[in-house]
Amino acid sequence: MIEKSIYENYQIDFSVEITPDNDDYLFVFNENRQLYLDDDKKLPKSLDDFNINFCLFMGIYKGHKAFTVNVNSVETFYDLRDVYEISPDLYHIAGKAVLVNDWYLSHRFCGRCGTPTLLDEKDMMLKCPSCGQSHYPRIAPAIIVAIRKDDKLLMAQHSYHNTIRYALIAGFVEPGESVEEAVHREVLEEVGIKIRNLKYMKSQSWPFPNSLMLAFKAEYDSGDIKVDGDEIVKAKWFGKDEIIRYPSDISISDWLIQEFIDSTF
Repeated sequence: MIEKSIYENYQIDFSVEITPDNDDYLFVFNENRQLYLDDDKKLPKSLDDFNINFCLFMGIYKGHKAFTVNVNSVETFYDLRDVYEISPDLYHIAGKAVLVNDWYLSHRFCGRCGTPTLLDEKDMMLKCPSCGQSHYPRIAPAIIVAIRKDDKLLMAQHSYHNTIRYALIAGFVEPGESVEEAVHREVLEEVGIKIRNLKYMKSQSWPFPNSLMLAFKAEYDSGDIKVDGDEIVKAKWFGKDEIIRYPSDISISDWLIQEFIDSTF
């Protein structure tokens, strides 16, 4: 998991008028939200070979202009998870770029009246010149929680995983509820238990596709494990030496699991 701030190397800015120069950063995405890398697994130096839908200036990265570019292409593209394994630093800024790409691609026309939108001069916002509707980049807050019972950690097998493995309880925040309420609700819905001593730990941008992951830890309070049979097919308590680790440390989930392993009781 990347823990350094994105603003160590990046400054926010935006414009549809500014165009790339040599040595600028070009984050080129296809329709599947995959990033183009050349044969050396580097960002391209030019857009000459691409069929471009749009090119949007998104700020300054490491002293050079950065652009998110949407293209129609059959070139060599990489999933963001693969980009992380190639270069965590590249993944860090590419995660920002793909979210800006999604926003601009989705709101070039007003969702209320269909009029072409205009980029605001002050905020990263697309505004409809006809009905006045504002379209900001959207993120979906989601919670993930490490639940402890004595010296064991609750982990569950999710129906949507392609391989058999156990993970922490997670879910999206619903309209009208706080993030704390979301944790309690998700735990009760998915595994049928109640928790206590809920504590917020940290957060992580998670561009799969547009989440902000809010990490918590909690203690078991009461109830017996009863999975919902829909999202969760199995759940059980794991001792430290029984925990199945992820093949990658990209997720805040891995950080929470490590925090449990390193803790003393």
